[in-house]
Amino acid sequence: MSVIERTAPVFDLPGVDGRNHTLEEYADAPVLVLIQSCNHCPYVLAWEDRINDLAREYAERGVKFVAINSNDAEAYPQDSFEAMVDHAREAGYVFDYLYDESQEVARALGSERTPECFVYDADRRLVYHGAVDDNRDEREVTRHYLRDAIEAALAGEAPPVAETPPVGCSVKYRS
Repeated sequence: MSVIERTAPVFDLPGVDGRNHTLEEYADAPVLVLIQSCNHCPYVLAWEDRINDLAREYAERGVKFVAINSNDAEAYPQDSFEAMVDHAREAGYVFDYLYDESQEVARALGSERTPECFVYDADRRLVYHGAVDDNRDEREVTRHYLRDAIEAALAGEAPPVAETPPVGCSVKYRS
């Protein structure tokens, strides 16, 4: 597992809300959570309600969540931008969901899996990389890696665990 960018990658990507989003628009957030995601992965589907709940919970503290889909939509049409719009609406996403058609952001992040979390502090230094928590089955979770990393970053501290293996489907890179 190798994270290429140790600071948040610069991006300008279309979102399912019809606007382009840039890294700069999240500058005031004390913590920025980027999540490599997609529409069809069963792991994303297993974790998306927990991610949505975390985004909702931390919104009042200024934490911003951004999901990014970089999958090759030609090979995986269910991950097309149009399908993203429908999926985000149906899942009730409360965070920005962006399309990285060029796959530049995924490559800058060194993304391998969906979902894969990248937590950045106020200076946009990477403080956590890996899984949302320790179990796909919400009833079996004992370690809350993403939550712990957000709490630590908000407190200006290092998270108790800075890196875990991401769990999920592979990012569908074009060859």
